[in-house]
Amino acid sequence: MASNYWWRGAVEEADEVVLIAKTRADLVQTLIERIKALHGYDVPGIVVLPIVQGNHDYLTWIAAETEDVVS
Repeated sequence: MASNYWWRGAVEEADEVVLIAKTRADLVQTLIERIKALHGYDVPGIVVLPIVQGNHDYLTWIAAETEDVVS
């Protein structure tokens, strides 16, 4: 995506990649820490959006696929 943002007193423009990661709430902090460790930005834009409703089969799949993840 094309991104325009204010950083250290100047307007910056950059091409960025958007990542949408789906996981359980109890794994969010682990995911954030991993992204920060791998990301090149000082302050990567990480936000968490709650899943309030969705396709039951899909939500069951997310739960099953993250079942063995150690947080």
